[in-house]
Amino acid sequence: MKTLNGSRFVAMGLALAISASACGSDAPTASGTSDTTTTDSASDSSGEGGASFDGVNLTLVTHESFVVSDGIFDQFTADTGITVEVLAAGDAGEVVSRAVLTAGQPEGDVMFGIDNTFLQRGLDANLFVPHESALLADVPDELELDPEYRVTPIDVSDVCVNYWIDSVGTPPQTLADLAKPEYASSFVTENPESSSPGFAFLLATIATFGEDGWESFWQEMVDNDVAITSGWTEAYYGEFIAGGGDRALVTSYASSPPAEVIFADPPVDVAPTGVLADSCFRQVEFAGILDGTPHPEAAAALIDFMLSPTFQADVPLNMFVYPANDTVELPAEFLEFGPLSESPITMTPAEIEAGRLGWTERWTEIVLS
Repeated sequence: MKTLNGSRFVAMGLALAISASACGSDAPTASGTSDTTTTDSASDSSGEGGASFDGVNLTLVTHESFVVSDGIFDQFTADTGITVEVLAAGDAGEVVSRAVLTAGQPEGDVMFGIDNTFLQRGLDANLFVPHESALLADVPDELELDPEYRVTPIDVSDVCVNYWIDSVGTPPQTLADLAKPEYASSFVTENPESSSPGFAFLLATIATFGEDGWESFWQEMVDNDVAITSGWTEAYYGEFIAGGGDRALVTSYASSPPAEVIFADPPVDVAPTGVLADSCFRQVEFAGILDGTPHPEAAAALIDFMLSPTFQADVPLNMFVYPANDTVELPAEFLEFGPLSESPITMTPAEIEAGRLGWTERWTEIVLS
């Protein structure tokens, strides 16, 4: 995560800094009229020696920072006959909003990148048809947030407070610690109305302090001179010490310390940043078959491939998220410097969607007014 020699990590940051800009509008609903339900797919549809769909071209609709290795789909195409075209349709909020507007007549066949903070909106709009992948046997149950299998978990990450080790005498141990005088003018976070990690951090504070306490916490943060930026890049590469700023605490990711090691120039053996474990909010990204696709079975095969070890092993060092398939070995730097939280903060997609507008409006009143 260095400012120099860190172009790949900039891409990671943008991929993860999914905007919450579309959170203010009520999404229309769709009837979901096409008869394209798929269930209990055979394991041979994974694209690793499976069924043939010669001549089928699938469009994978995703956010603009979807990053995979060149040629990642080549073997899938060789095995199935399916070619894959990637359509980047803005940030995650824009992708979901566009899909809602075109529900039943989608721009593509499969969507990737809808996460748990937008999931309920997509489910309420009937964007997806069910598909229960056989490879879900290798995915932890807690990542399977839709019991009807309309979406499949592909990756997971934790949004956490990071700190610059050499500039923090005693690291904070809890979220409440951030409001203590010793951390005055030290913390920068992102606006939850324009930033995915900023919104995740807001959710973490609401889940931690409850409806009766989160507003008081944020007023204490204002009094402690919290800095607010529009997005992750501005926070990490602007205000935070890693980018030359003077703030020693920042809202970022559990994968940020591993990235600091991987992209360090000159090389380092120890990450210069640490993670406040008490602050970590769990994010899960999903893929789903879009209702209205003329190729539901081929779309199911693509989702199975995205959950296969071949694709899953490509995820960490390209998007700096963690594979949902827990049989896949993580890079050594992730294991040593960036393990996922054992007790992440969570909130149901329904709770998030119900509270989103009111929470962000109240946050704006407290913090920015």
